[in-house]
Amino acid sequence: MSGEERGLTSEIGPLEIEWPLTIGYYGGIALAVAAGVIEPPLAIFIAAVPLFKMLNRPDASRPTRIVSQVLAGMAKPVGGDSPAAVRLQPSPARAARKGVVGEARDLAERRRGAGAKAAG
Repeated sequence: MSGEERGLTSEIGPLEIEWPLTIGYYGGIALAVAAGVIEPPLAIFIAAVPLFKMLNRPDASRPTRIVSQVLAGMAKPVGGDSPAAVRLQPSPARAARKGVVGEARDLAERRRGAGAKAAG
């Protein structure tokens, strides 16, 4: 965690929460419902997008990962491809077992994130 993020991000058990993003995300959903821009069932679906992303982890069962990926695909039209404000932190034991493939995935994700920041 960089010095800029200290105090803005909390770790609660296995969750990492970026407070400004989380408040903005859920506050925006609440504001859209209150203004009548979206209906509550759609708001619930949009609010659950971070949960869909948390289900898709390497140690999850195959059916759980498939359902998570299907739901995340359904969420793409409502911004489901943006970074999650609430996410699971990898446990130290899981990070130690990651291996070459896991390291390659992490490197690819970091490069993708750096490319998106440079383009934006």
